Amino acid sequence: MPSDVIEIEANRDRHQYASGGPLSAVISMLASLRINKIWRLLSPWPRTHGQPDALRPTAYLDGLRGFAAFLVYIHHHQLWAHVPAQRIFFESSFCYDGYCYFAALPFIRVFFHGGHFAVATFFVISGYVLSIKPMSLIHAGDHAKLADNLGSALFRRWLRLYIPLIATTFIFMAFTYIFDIWVAPLKRQSTFADEVWWWYCEVKNFTFIFHTRAEILSYNFHLWSIPIEMKGSIVVYTALLAFARCTRSARLWLQGGLMFYFMFIVDGWYCALFVAGMFISDVELLAKKNELPAFFERLRPHKMFIFYHFFFIAMFLGGIPAHSADVQELRKNPGWYYLSFLKSQSIYDVKWFFLFFAAFMLVAAIPHIGWIKRFFETRFCQYLGRISFALYLVHGPVIWTVGDRLYAAVGWWEEQRVLNLPQWVNIWELPQTGPLGMELSFLAPHIILFPLTLYLAELVTRMFDEPSVRFPQWLYKSTTIPVRPTKLPE
Repeated sequence: MPSDVIEIEANRDRHQYASGGPLSAVISMLASLRINKIWRLLSPWPRTHGQPDALRPTAYLDGLRGFAAFLVYIHHHQLWAHVPAQRIFFESSFCYDGYCYFAALPFIRVFFHGGHFAVATFFVISGYVLSIKPMSLIHAGDHAKLADNLGSALFRRWLRLYIPLIATTFIFMAFTYIFDIWVAPLKRQSTFADEVWWWYCEVKNFTFIFHTRAEILSYNFHLWSIPIEMKGSIVVYTALLAFARCTRSARLWLQGGLMFYFMFIVDGWYCALFVAGMFISDVELLAKKNELPAFFERLRPHKMFIFYHFFFIAMFLGGIPAHSADVQELRKNPGWYYLSFLKSQSIYDVKWFFLFFAAFMLVAAIPHIGWIKRFFETRFCQYLGRISFALYLVHGPVIWTVGDRLYAAVGWWEEQRVLNLPQWVNIWELPQTGPLGMELSFLAPHIILFPLTLYLAELVTRMFDEPSVRFPQWLYKSTTIPVRPTKLPE
């Protein structure tokens, strides 16, 4: 029901209750306001406030983040729906083992198997966004404001990342237990109290980033990247503080040295991705002020040639085969044999070595290639950007609850689905015709799955994501002493 219709109904109710005295009128007004508020919260339509706001200079990054979240959605559905024998071809190069699928073509494969590339891109974007304001303060030499900015950012970061995670995993845990819904990744506990305790233990360990062992969150294992976001944020804040008083050239060299250290000396690929975002923000701020070092200035006449090459190299490397972390397995993939020898000895999982360069080049190139930048500034990409964190949070639970049942119903079944969902198997069987990844029986369930996922992401954005931004801001202001200007002696 549109909000204007609700207002008309509320006005009519107020007139009807007017004869009952002031109390009845007040009760009627409060009831109508409550209904209106609930409708605004649960409405499937995105919130709009008149004319759309003018795009911010970094709006393309919001769109890129949103489209990357969409690629994660596609990636996980492709791997979850298809049987193991097919999954390997999504994660291998074109003509691997003699099988040549359209979905495995260079460049094209990013749109079928771009989840890992998307995550690497998330990390570079985060490094850029987290550092752009403090980096501008460093350039201005305003170290007092820099200290306050970094203190506020570090204070708010944990709450901003983990409030939505805690809320959504608790709801998912309670919903699946109370309604006795079989979910493949979960091991059901004997009582609800035991289930809550198991959830609590997993979450409290998962949210402590200084564990010496890797922690798994079975209630949404796709969220493995959230602790890495927290670690990468600390790397960025620490580096900004450490480099605040360095000269321009020293600061750029030190950031380059950090990336080299994380990629070629230790296995710190995710730290390198965050530092890459910080480095890009530094260079772009310098470029706006025409203060780039001489080396970069010499490249300025060739920047379009360079950035187009960055983009196409990024799209190729972003499709790196990922079915194995072993470099020897990578060498079996056509087109990757010689490239595999570039990998540094320090990186254990070979894909992250190449994805570092792919994500770095992609984020660096997009603002300089007009038609690509404009695509990420479209309304669709901006909408995906607004709900991107929530989309990342909810798409897994939708796969495991609704998706598993719909895939079994249309003919995508394997042993787990046959054993646990026998009543769903083949009840609406559809032909598996079409290229790999675009079969009719794969696409049809998304008539339900995609709108449902977007709606839940919209709800989570309103209920948890946006409040997780506002609440830490309020808490920081409520718990800190306002900075007063120092009075100089007369």
